[in-house]
Amino acid sequence: MCADVTETAAQRVERIKRERAPWSIGDDIRRYARQGFGAIPDDDLAVRLRAWGLYTQGDGRGTRGDAVPFFMMRVRTPNGVLTATQVRTIAELSERYGRGVVDITNRQNFQLHWLRIEDVPAIWDALERVGWTSMGACGDNTRTVTGCPVAGVDAREIVDASPLALAVDRHLNGNAEFANLPRKFKISISGCADWCSYPEINDIGVTAVRRGAEIGYRVRVGGGLSTRPHLALPLDAFLREEQVLDVVSAIAAIFRDSDELRRNRAKARMKFLFLAQRWNAERFLAEVERRIGYRLERGGADAPPSGTARDHVGVHAQKQPGLCYAGISIVSGRTSPRELHAAAALAERWGDGTLRTTPTQNIIVLNIPAAHASAFAAEAEDAGLSLGGSPIARGMLACTGSEFCKLALVETKAFSIRLAHELECRVPGFRDAIRIHVAGCPNACGQHWIADVGLQGVRVERDGTTVDGFDLFIGGRVSAGTGSAFARRIGVRAAATDVPAMLERLLRAYLAGRTAGETFRDWCARVGDDAVRATLRGDDAGDPRAREALLCGDVPRVS
Repeated sequence: MCADVTETAAQRVERIKRERAPWSIGDDIRRYARQGFGAIPDDDLAVRLRAWGLYTQGDGRGTRGDAVPFFMMRVRTPNGVLTATQVRTIAELSERYGRGVVDITNRQNFQLHWLRIEDVPAIWDALERVGWTSMGACGDNTRTVTGCPVAGVDAREIVDASPLALAVDRHLNGNAEFANLPRKFKISISGCADWCSYPEINDIGVTAVRRGAEIGYRVRVGGGLSTRPHLALPLDAFLREEQVLDVVSAIAAIFRDSDELRRNRAKARMKFLFLAQRWNAERFLAEVERRIGYRLERGGADAPPSGTARDHVGVHAQKQPGLCYAGISIVSGRTSPRELHAAAALAERWGDGTLRTTPTQNIIVLNIPAAHASAFAAEAEDAGLSLGGSPIARGMLACTGSEFCKLALVETKAFSIRLAHELECRVPGFRDAIRIHVAGCPNACGQHWIADVGLQGVRVERDGTTVDGFDLFIGGRVSAGTGSAFARRIGVRAAATDVPAMLERLLRAYLAGRTAGETFRDWCARVGDDAVRATLRGDDAGDPRAREALLCGDVPRVS
């Protein structure tokens, strides 16, 4: 008699995907909508629905535990390209079906919440009418291809790569060849000079380069965050535009065919070919060339940007004479139907109805006549849409958090919005660019590894009760060329309610002790982790040695 064999989590997911392709159940989902939530088989609920952008969500109160019978839907928005009609549609869908809660993600997508399975077909039909879909926005497939949100209008760009990004996205999404990958697969394609879509942390990062009079592309592979952050490795190849799709498809196929990555869901990202399977850039390039059937040109070294990524907030001139674009700051990506209706109306009234979402969870209105910029700004402010805001609010980014995500340990959206407001009040003179990223768990969807200040959610004890808390990380930076580095865990863990006062101390110490032109990240590196820890904990006031280490004299105390 054979013993029962228990499947691992990875084996179960792989079996479900082999038995039936996730993208094949579109008609079944429409049937479930007629029959109700209880009709959904467990395998579809747990795995296959994700390929259609659907996850069961948490209870909306940040309470960890079993999912409720409602869904989050992610809407695939390649390169963040939008029309006013699409923005208005997402606002109306949120109003009608999603309790008015809508988020912009750091992959330029929209997320709806509180959706019933009964309403999914109507939502899909509304999206289809405006050329939009949730297909492929989640699941073990090629996720939304991201790109520079000001592609085609930025005077400093090397080339407008958005048509290429859209073409690659169209080729991969729904393609049966890529219907069953080991896990999610993230791609960025950009001609931006500032790498604002973070190619260094994507599975594939394609960036435009100049080689003499020629314009081509370089590609990086194997980037990612989570518990084992890894910067993507550059391949020694100069790609012409017509070769990019071949190369991207070959790289995705390498990932698809890597059976070793299907054994453990926690190690199922392409970066583990480099972290665990001893691949290197040379071996990877050789395998790409074997699959595409021709040798790629060598050379054409790229030029990583020297500054930090732009958030595109505010009014800026376009390269088209007489036109400008306006970036609207959406703190942590949490917006509302009212704000989206207002943005759509502004885009139609003052522009040509073109908008973009950004990797920093903001919205941009394009093609505004420069002569009308002041009128646009005044109307936007009257509608409650910020074209400026403090650097703290502009640099705040957060994942979905335990409000809706079943994996998150802590609530993030409301916390991050409150944190931005509190720090604005506590440190009103702060004018330096700073990125504060909030992640609800180690999976790092909030990208805390690449922030000046990263907050990773944990549970902590406070007065005999377990409450939301955060581990603090300091000093992350990408899109800064050879200075790219992941943030380091500083050794400070605090309850969420203590974080504002701790960060106030740190920001005030930085303002008092910085040298001319010194960034927050560079100041933290100069004074050292011991001094940063002391300031965060409030130990510096009574310790002259800590004050000396901070190189800033007395640090104002927080009452």
